[in-house]
Amino acid sequence: MGFYHLTRTSFEAALPTLLERTLETGERAVVRCQDSGQVSALDNALWATPPGVWLPHGSQAMGHADRQPIWLTACDESPNGAAFLFRINGAWDGELTGFTRIFDLFDGHNDEAVQHARLRWQKMKQAGYRMAYWQQQAKGWAKR
Repeated sequence: MGFYHLTRTSFEAALPTLLERTLETGERAVVRCQDSGQVSALDNALWATPPGVWLPHGSQAMGHADRQPIWLTACDESPNGAAFLFRINGAWDGELTGFTRIFDLFDGHNDEAVQHARLRWQKMKQAGYRMAYWQQQAKGWAKR
């Protein structure tokens, strides 16, 4: 379980790099958003990546989940068989079993989001998950 503390960019700016690395490893991802507005914002951000970066993805609006390496959703679902789960501010109320890696990204500029992330950390650690904490730096991420 990796916690990713965003301190300088938005989810839309941080996710493309993490998702690109996911695809490079040959894995599929599901990105659990808080609502349909966030699904739409991430959809737009993933299509607007720099030249040379292509992040094939889909959502319920597009369909064909089984063909999508990256699935954006506002529901607790993994219809594309994803091994990696990206939780935005802890979104996902369902079981966390069946995922090889879980990325919990949270907004470091939102005190409530930080407090909720701390509570999720404690709960996951007590449940026996191996934990890692990453904080966004001026360039890249630093493991703390």
